[in-house]
Amino acid sequence: MSGSNVIVVCGAGGFIGGHLVGELLERGLPVRAVDIKPTDEWYQKFDAAENLSLDLRDLAACRTALQGAAEVYNLACDMGGMGFIETHKAQCMISVLINTHLLMAARENPVERFFYASSACVYNADKQRDPNVTALKEEDAYPGLPEDGYGWEKLFSERMCRHFREDYGTVTRIARFHNVYGPYGTWDGGREKAPAAMCRKVIQAKLSGNHDIEIWGTGDQTRSFMYISDCLKGIGLITRGDFVDPLNLGSSELVSINQLVDIVEEIAGIRLERHYNLNAPKGVNGRNSDNTLIQQVFGWEPDTRLRDGMELTYRWIYDEIAAGRPGH
Repeated sequence: MSGSNVIVVCGAGGFIGGHLVGELLERGLPVRAVDIKPTDEWYQKFDAAENLSLDLRDLAACRTALQGAAEVYNLACDMGGMGFIETHKAQCMISVLINTHLLMAARENPVERFFYASSACVYNADKQRDPNVTALKEEDAYPGLPEDGYGWEKLFSERMCRHFREDYGTVTRIARFHNVYGPYGTWDGGREKAPAAMCRKVIQAKLSGNHDIEIWGTGDQTRSFMYISDCLKGIGLITRGDFVDPLNLGSSELVSINQLVDIVEEIAGIRLERHYNLNAPKGVNGRNSDNTLIQQVFGWEPDTRLRDGMELTYRWIYDEIAAGRPGH
């Protein structure tokens, strides 16, 4: 694939990246999909894209990936759910090489737009100690006290994007994702996030007849969860928009983990005996997205109801389990 109109999706073998490649191809755009994993391990692989297996921690690989690129979407990082990021902090922080080298390659081969996928893990932990959390505004990332490891890497990479924009004119845009979920993602193996994990646990309990479920923490910790279609719409708005600072991209529908289990049980038509593992990783006590700014800038916010998105996710994971396919 040659020319200067190529759209590069980094992390294309992952959950969000795979959906983004599909959406861009549906719009008839030329896409180069890049991931460190062999292509036969990608969640979604599209023959219409140019599919490359490259280690983007390496500068030479980033130069190859961005050759002739018009737009770059950096969703590549080493991450997972709370069970992973709390126990692999150094591994998560090494992802700083990916964004650094991609920005360097983008400067050498000027691109029209550079999108960086940040995370709500950048927010100051002192503002997330109460399950009845006040929704987090973009300004709450400072003074800096992010999630150790993964959150620090994301916050640093945000600043790198800002300074490449200020110093070199690279047109960078940043979204802070709040717990994205949906089909075609990890649902087992240690890297899965809460919505997929709850679906898997409820499905396995239903199929096995062992009507027990383990919940990490007390179940009172609160989160918001954004369905993948809302995430894709937000990425498009932010990338093509003129707002240069980081923006929250997440649902404002706050639920506790216990309420999340309630939703999955209702979808499955089953009630389970709950057992709470107080020693398991559980993250902050409360986190929600304040969507005031994205509403002001774009007149929109993620609006898929959690119940609706979870039903679609549950049905897909159920079919994967029933077919005996791996969840990671």
